[in-house]
Amino acid sequence: MANEQEKVKLSKFLSLVLRHKPETIGLKLTHEGWANTSELIEKMSAQGTKINLETLKNIVETNNKKRFIFNSDQSLIRANQGHSIQIDLGLQPQQPPSILYHGTATRFLDSIMKTGIEKRDRHHVHLSADIDTAKDVGQRHGKPVILEVNAAAMYDDGIHFYISDNNVWLVDHVAPNYLRVATS
Repeated sequence: MANEQEKVKLSKFLSLVLRHKPETIGLKLTHEGWANTSELIEKMSAQGTKINLETLKNIVETNNKKRFIFNSDQSLIRANQGHSIQIDLGLQPQQPPSILYHGTATRFLDSIMKTGIEKRDRHHVHLSADIDTAKDVGQRHGKPVILEVNAAAMYDDGIHFYISDNNVWLVDHVAPNYLRVATS
């Protein structure tokens, strides 16, 4: 079994392969983003990133962000969200909580308040239902600031929300008029 540092490194590499660049190891994903588990292990190992099924299962089960998911028989694996490649997760529109949160760095605040939260090279903007998760995300980019998103108003205005298998709320864009800086 890999130690914690090795698991973090493997998880980051899995994110690269399953979310952004499967071609790094010559892997093909299905239209829905699934990879054959055995093929993933084989191609990662052949490329020099040694992994076995036990370690892969452990990463899926213990990843604090629940980035990956197996199908029911664990023959397929995919990333839950955050893709920059074209895939269809098969998500259906959902009614969100009234308020959602987005964590970012203070250096991006002026731009966001002018243009809104943009998905950039990803499929969706990522939002959370709790402040702590948003704060954790914001801290990855610098001094954090938490934005409250008036999801109820967006939903009432016909904007579609989706929720990933790991409970990340997804939307195409958040316009500035639905944002305010969280007070706590």
